[in-house]
Amino acid sequence: MSSAESSRPSPKLWTARQLVLAAVAVPVVVVAGVLSALFAPVEVTVAVVAALLLVTAACWVGLRGRYRSWSYTERDDDLIVSRGLLIRRLSVVPYGRMQFLDVTAGPVDRWLGLATVQLHTAAASTDACIPGLELVEAQRLRDRLAALGEARSAGL
Repeated sequence: MSSAESSRPSPKLWTARQLVLAAVAVPVVVVAGVLSALFAPVEVTVAVVAALLLVTAACWVGLRGRYRSWSYTERDDDLIVSRGLLIRRLSVVPYGRMQFLDVTAGPVDRWLGLATVQLHTAAASTDACIPGLELVEAQRLRDRLAALGEARSAGL
């Protein structure tokens, strides 16, 4: 199957990233705001809360860019994985060079029905992962890549 069309992670991955950011940022902003209000003048409290909100917004923008940068393309002989916000990285993994595949899911991913497919090759620098796939798609991709890897590595 030759596919020139790139696939992207599920929009649920963006939801997961935002939930994790909120789980970290909200308690930090609240605790810092309360402590600052108790022990510092109002101006300091406003500055602290504003600075933390600015950092949170910057993290949100960075996470959004990272989410949008992920894509993968299944071709006849290899898999192309593209990622990176500031430094773009393109990995081309020949099916015959894959040694094994992992499908993993953390607690937030499991809750949202997502998984990550991790491809391992003999050269660590060519390992690639595809995060945020729907579980069914991750299993389909794992099975397809495993079958293609076995078929292509027969001559090695």
